[in-house]
Amino acid sequence: MGRSQLPSPLLLGLRELLAVGSLGRGKKARHWLCDFQGGQLSKRKGRKMKCLFLIAVIQLLLQCTGKPLSGDDSYQKISEDVKREIAGYSDIAKAIINLAVYGNAKNRSYERLALFADTVGPRLSGSKNLDVAIEYMFSALQEEGLENVHLEPVKVPHWERGEEFALMLAPRSHSISILGLGSSVPTPPEGITAEVLVVSSFDELYKRAEEAKGKIVVYNQPYISYGETVRYRAQGAVEAAKAGAVASLIRSITSFSINSPHTGWQYYQSNVPKIPTACISVEDAEMMARISSRGTKVIIKLKMGAKTYPDACSFNTVAEIVGSKYPDQVVLVSGHLDSWDVGQGAMDDGGGAFISWEALSLIKDLGLCPKRTLRLVLWTGEEQGGVGAEQYYQLHKGNISNFDIVMESDEGTFMPSGLGFTGSDKARGIMKEIMQLLQPINVTNIYESSGGTDIDYWVKDGVPGASLRDDLSKYFWFHHSQGDTMTVQDPSQMNLCAAVWTVVSYVIADMEEMLPR
Repeated sequence: MGRSQLPSPLLLGLRELLAVGSLGRGKKARHWLCDFQGGQLSKRKGRKMKCLFLIAVIQLLLQCTGKPLSGDDSYQKISEDVKREIAGYSDIAKAIINLAVYGNAKNRSYERLALFADTVGPRLSGSKNLDVAIEYMFSALQEEGLENVHLEPVKVPHWERGEEFALMLAPRSHSISILGLGSSVPTPPEGITAEVLVVSSFDELYKRAEEAKGKIVVYNQPYISYGETVRYRAQGAVEAAKAGAVASLIRSITSFSINSPHTGWQYYQSNVPKIPTACISVEDAEMMARISSRGTKVIIKLKMGAKTYPDACSFNTVAEIVGSKYPDQVVLVSGHLDSWDVGQGAMDDGGGAFISWEALSLIKDLGLCPKRTLRLVLWTGEEQGGVGAEQYYQLHKGNISNFDIVMESDEGTFMPSGLGFTGSDKARGIMKEIMQLLQPINVTNIYESSGGTDIDYWVKDGVPGASLRDDLSKYFWFHHSQGDTMTVQDPSQMNLCAAVWTVVSYVIADMEEMLPR
């Protein structure tokens, strides 16, 4: 590390000490911090500053002993009574873990999901398969004897990809694997035949905009992360159309490929011409980039029969274990039932939906009845931007004060490591304590923020939110592709995820007080 590089946690801690007055206040103290950060602390500051530095470091170390250097002291804010209350759930937590991981319910969530995925298949918004899936789950939840099983109607987008293909005509004949992107317009019936312009970024497209006119823009952007790179899928067609392109093909948003295109939703702008758009495999994008870099012209014929229909009727699927003391207060666990129209939708988000169902099943099997209502919601229309969840929020937000926490699992059900959490410092302290109940399976981490398209509406309005965190190292290998099948799922990992989901949701639902906001 260079002289000017102070470890960021230490620097944050020093800033905290400055803020609370441990290093003094005013220009002199701020100047001292700047000098330290810049590696300029020297004899000119004299022995006094060295003493202050020593005091600061000692105080910082004392503050940080035994916990991450995050400046978050919320763990100490919860009362001893609350700690004892949570510790009192130790035997129940062990019973849930034993039933889910080692007992009669072992592998149940996996087996249920396999039967569902093999029977129903992929479940695109507006499709007959999604209707079948909702009917399937409605019947299954009723048969299990859960309470208040019902369907809440919503409107969802209805788009179908139709027949589609892409063929490279020059410099040689080659069939290109494609998956049309959600909401794409079709090509003319005869297709589009045009020369290709390959770019590696939006910046390159803007610089070469004059070359894009009348061509098919191929994006060969490097994969950085899903969050960073997915903008090419979402905005690629619009940016290409602004430059006069006739279609766009986007390198799939994945770090690994076996010639597998990945689909997803994309967005047009009302003031920009709509052009057909699809994702292609990493291999084909890189091949065309190499050919083009040699000065060789690439020509493609693209044909897409996509259709957009009026919004369709669909349903969020709901079931409950009604609370014994505070039935109007709700702990919500969820995953989404819809998927893309490729693969089986087993990973995204069959796993999340089925461990959420499993949470209610395990609690019912053990004869537990939490004080608050534990509500399962299986969302519809998530892949199109959480449209089913938004309508649920609009319908129920009048009771927002009764929602204790909203939980969503939508990033796989692989080896769990903990929960992402968004909420007050005091609530975070309580969540940290609850996670200690999962020490028997070594899943005790709380991460900085929850994430979930379907719960974000609630979280933005101040309701505590949690999302399952697990090993995502291979998640985007299969995401939105033909590879999202039951082969990706692991029963033992799903057992652990179900145990985490159940312990946390039950304890929150049964504690005497709601999570503080």
